Amino acid sequence: MGMTLTEKILANHSGASSVEPGESVWVDVDVLMTHDVCGPPSIGIFKNQFGEDARVWDKEKLVIIPDHYIFTKDKYANRNVDILRAFAADQDLPYFYDVGSEDYKGVCHIALPEEGFTRPGEVLFGTDSHTCTAGAFGQFATGIGNTDAAFIMGTGQLWVKVPETMRFDFEGTSMPPYIMAKDIILKIIGDIGVDGATYRTMEFGGPGISVMSMEDRMTLTNMVIEAGGKNGVVEPDAKTEAYVRQRTDKDFEPVYSDPDATYHSRYQYNLEDMVPMVAKPHSPDNKATALELEGTELDRAYIGSCTGGKLSDFEAAAEIIAGNDLKLDTYIVPATTEIAEGLETHTLNGKPLIDIFREAGCKIGQASCAACLGGPSDTFGRLNNQEVCISTTNRNYPGRMGSKESQVYLASPYTVAASAVTGKITDPRVFIQQTVI
Repeated sequence: MGMTLTEKILANHSGASSVEPGESVWVDVDVLMTHDVCGPPSIGIFKNQFGEDARVWDKEKLVIIPDHYIFTKDKYANRNVDILRAFAADQDLPYFYDVGSEDYKGVCHIALPEEGFTRPGEVLFGTDSHTCTAGAFGQFATGIGNTDAAFIMGTGQLWVKVPETMRFDFEGTSMPPYIMAKDIILKIIGDIGVDGATYRTMEFGGPGISVMSMEDRMTLTNMVIEAGGKNGVVEPDAKTEAYVRQRTDKDFEPVYSDPDATYHSRYQYNLEDMVPMVAKPHSPDNKATALELEGTELDRAYIGSCTGGKLSDFEAAAEIIAGNDLKLDTYIVPATTEIAEGLETHTLNGKPLIDIFREAGCKIGQASCAACLGGPSDTFGRLNNQEVCISTTNRNYPGRMGSKESQVYLASPYTVAASAVTGKITDPRVFIQQTVI
């Protein structure tokens, strides 16, 4: 019997010729990532269980990326970074991207691909639920807790139950000009629910996947956790290999699902039938079309995060914002320092993206998670009152971006930008195509 891509990776990393869903196996870990929120407790557990003087299993495979509560005066948040800094120095870790240094990167889920840690066929664990983003590169990547991270630090292995796989096939030879991957994943989550993929792999394929960029694919896999998924994955292709080869010289071995692999369930979508989507408060599966919500009053727009703070996200937003006055306070937060540099160098009609945003009156933040996870009250873009915000982030539970009295609508950069211009939720097609909708 054939295996899915995820089953093959777990079999390869457990020394087994094959594995089946529901089976538990010990897997060897290629990369462990942690950050400033979960890194300190993971380090504490590691020292408690393996000894104060214990060394990590392989310092070349441990990546520490502070990114969540970085640009704040909060003493507890600052203390977390101090703990990471001391641990990295003691362990002589080569991949610690320290705040305030030239190595600082920003959001871990985008920094990992940029730095070449997302390699096809490998296993990556991270102390953050959106670690599943890396599955866009044909990798088994999933979030884990602090105790599991500490165990990996000491042993380089983890006990894993093999998930069932749900297959999502995309038909179509192109994406409509007003559609982004965020619309697609919001549609899927709305269809299956926030528990629809609980402890399952969400595998994306079909001819439509080939027209998507790597950043599109990262948006899809990023939000599988919002459907309860264990991991998301896309089979690697020429785009995948080109992206990875540009960023690492390490060898890797791609794997692919067998034609006779067994799936829990299969779904099919036609890209050309997609319309702009929005998730209403207070759940990512509370779906509606942007058109259905036209006219909903807003207080703020936010473009950033691992889901919506990539360069292509800002390029899309700039297409709509350029030359327009904004009716909402609009926050721009690049996910990484590399993307922040891209805002300076990438142009639209000869003008740098950053200038388009500044001239429109946008508030520009430093590369980080910023308000996506709320954070201390001085966090850039945080919702501190009863604001109604439309955002490119991934979650809209009460209090997710700060105040529990606030409301968050999730949407694509196109829809967020269109809404920033009008001050109300707006279907971006009114800006992108001159047709009646």
